[in-house]
Amino acid sequence: MPTTPATARRSAWWRGRTAVIGIPYLWLLVFFLLPFLIVAKISVSEMETVNFKDLLTLKEGVLQLSLKFSNYVFITQDDLYFRAYVASLKYAAITTVLCLAIGYPFAYFMARARPTAQPVLLMLVMLPFWTSFLLRVYAWKGLLSDHGWVAEVLVALGIDQLLAAGGMIATPGKLLNTPFSLVLGMVYTYLPFMILPLYGNLAKMDMRLLEAASDLGATPWVAFWKVTVPLSKAGIIAGSMLVFIPCVGEFVIPELLGGPQTLMIGRVLWDEFFSNNDWPMASSVAVVVVLLILIPLALFNRYQAQAQEAGR
Repeated sequence: MPTTPATARRSAWWRGRTAVIGIPYLWLLVFFLLPFLIVAKISVSEMETVNFKDLLTLKEGVLQLSLKFSNYVFITQDDLYFRAYVASLKYAAITTVLCLAIGYPFAYFMARARPTAQPVLLMLVMLPFWTSFLLRVYAWKGLLSDHGWVAEVLVALGIDQLLAAGGMIATPGKLLNTPFSLVLGMVYTYLPFMILPLYGNLAKMDMRLLEAASDLGATPWVAFWKVTVPLSKAGIIAGSMLVFIPCVGEFVIPELLGGPQTLMIGRVLWDEFFSNNDWPMASSVAVVVVLLILIPLALFNRYQAQAQEAGR
């Protein structure tokens, strides 16, 4: 049967569509699903010195599947892991809320600035990425030390007294290795991840909607809450996910800026892998972390699907 031009175009369209959809799925399969399955396999395996027992064994003609779930049971029974998970979720949530409170006005200002000024403001937001993440965290370590100028300014303004009263620091004047320094470091590090999605969403908003709200008698404040915020909900959710998810498993910032009061799950993972050399236990902790992260991701995907259905 001869191939018509219409059939050739349709075939080319399907090949292009398959490639566009298949390449991202292949990437996720190779760099996410397969490593996760390997970690999940280790979490239910029995460790022998430096090797792991096979899950499937053939002995005397009998195929046996051996899965060890004692690590997961131990996680539910040991208070250390529970406190580490709760602390990770708590500090990640606090960081997300603060990033939203700081980033939304900044993104709103960027989106409403003159078109010629927006590239400059965008560059200023991305400027910290030009410096090593580790160096920036180490810089805060010096700024918040006893003789750091940020610590001296906060002490001179009496802010350390308020932080001590709020339980963010143990004693006035000691700002480093406290929940305050941990949250400050994570907010500073992840703030651009909140600003950029919000700016992309707000910059595309139709300004005629605000004009229509004003014509209908809405004040600027009412128009902001009734029009701008609902239309930027997708940017808020995307920015919150980009901040919350990496904060849950953060290790470097709690290690350098946190203290004994800020034990997070990233530190527990490090100890299990490299101090205790208990890879099955560490893998079990990692699997639970991934499952905790998948919950907000599933909620975000559900919201996106509902928004797309509503927009049709």
